[in-house]
Amino acid sequence: MENIIQTMGGTALAMMGAALAAALACIGSAKGTGITGEAGAGLVSEDPSKSGKVMILQVIPGTQGLYGFVIFFLAFQKIVPNMDLYTGARVLFACLPIALGGWISAIAQGKVAAASVNILAKKPDDWSKGMIMCIVVEFYAILCLLASFLMLSGI
Repeated sequence: MENIIQTMGGTALAMMGAALAAALACIGSAKGTGITGEAGAGLVSEDPSKSGKVMILQVIPGTQGLYGFVIFFLAFQKIVPNMDLYTGARVLFACLPIALGGWISAIAQGKVAAASVNILAKKPDDWSKGMIMCIVVEFYAILCLLASFLMLSGI
């Protein structure tokens, strides 16, 4: 039994890391784009000419899901049958920055993007200020992506 855990456990841990990277980042992006979409729907119903800018704001929290999928793909390439437990744990831990950081930052970015929809509604000429606020949150998602990428590169 112990031998099975040592041989199969590493592969299972690595697969769990890859799955978490994609799933949590995508869950966060779905939540973040949903928050922004709810805010944007009201504005677009009142002023359809602003739909393009609302769509841009809504797409921004979706990037974390893409980052999670990139790390999923890179982690999946590292997975081999009978991977040892130590290597599997390394893959799992390398996936955690984008899994957790992507999840949390996408939701936070959705809230900022929803607030930016309010800027667009009240002061259309200042909507780029809301974009800058969204980019500040994006920076931390990019740091998580880089951390996971660099950790996976070292395996």
